[in-house]
Amino acid sequence: MITKTKILISGNEAIAQGAIQAGCSFYAGYPITPQNEIIAYMAKHMPKQGVFIQAESELAAINMVYGASAAGVRAMTSSSSPGISLKQEGISYLAGSQLPAVIVNIMRGGPGLGNIAPAQSDYFQATRGGGHGDYHLIVLAPACVQEAYNLTQTGFDLADKYRIPVMILGDGILGQMMEPIRLSVLGARCSAKHQTPNTKHLKNWALCGCKGRKPNIIKSFFLREGALEEFNLKLQKNYEIIKQKEARFEGLFLSDAKVILVAYGTMARIAKSVISQLRSMGKKIGLIRPISLWPFPQKPFSIKNSKVKYLVIEMSYGQMLEDVQLAVGGRQQVEFLGRSGGGVPSEEEIINNVKKIL
Repeated sequence: MITKTKILISGNEAIAQGAIQAGCSFYAGYPITPQNEIIAYMAKHMPKQGVFIQAESELAAINMVYGASAAGVRAMTSSSSPGISLKQEGISYLAGSQLPAVIVNIMRGGPGLGNIAPAQSDYFQATRGGGHGDYHLIVLAPACVQEAYNLTQTGFDLADKYRIPVMILGDGILGQMMEPIRLSVLGARCSAKHQTPNTKHLKNWALCGCKGRKPNIIKSFFLREGALEEFNLKLQKNYEIIKQKEARFEGLFLSDAKVILVAYGTMARIAKSVISQLRSMGKKIGLIRPISLWPFPQKPFSIKNSKVKYLVIEMSYGQMLEDVQLAVGGRQQVEFLGRSGGGVPSEEEIINNVKKIL
């Protein structure tokens, strides 16, 4: 159910509000620009329904989330690029213990300390695991403030459904910009220790006391020969199910497009403006916007027309590009436009590149 009332809110605050309404009852984080509005919002509102901790470091925060998730509660942390790098060991432990959690990365320029300008250069880190071992996160990339709010709630549901960490991947523009959104009235959501808001998914694995049953054990440490490989195969089966069921995308004007722009997050907003301009001039331009970056949506790239061409646009030097090339499989031409370190491809740059391709 959606309320009729709209509120004006930033992308960061929308993520925090979405988490609260999703039943998040534990948040631990550490300040870093440009995501500080998340931690500030949680500091104000989380104590009303759970626990807020400003941890002493990013490493402490992610390990606190590990402990809270193991206890069965909905847990979240947030940071920006260098802080997410510090959390990678803990994220690998979450994946290796099959613990659900939501991790928010509002990306900034890099590498190293970088700057506070927007970027999309953490794509590899997010979609290829980032830490050690063969694991994945579900990665969701909102393109507007309403979607930041909605996908955060979806992220908690997917995390619990598949017992997997979920990352919300935004950038400094999305985090800071303000837009009106409609809040959902989600009476079924709760923060019960033993079950998800959807009561058919019980958290029978949680460390919530063991009177009357055998104690649960949560670990990522397997000493018996072959045991760790058996567990990895179990993870891979789960990942295959996720690939089949949870790939998300938006497609625009794909039926007649001669050039298809591929962009996610903030860049997709700019791409939509370009498409509006070019189609008003009679140019047949379309858009594929991946919403889930992992699993990456393969379906919209199954176009058989060999004359269709793709232009991948990123605030990086070609990270999502590799997934597009794999999805296209050499059937069509794939071009690229990217900037990084705080640089944002402009409408004019995109239009000039499209004209060259045409």
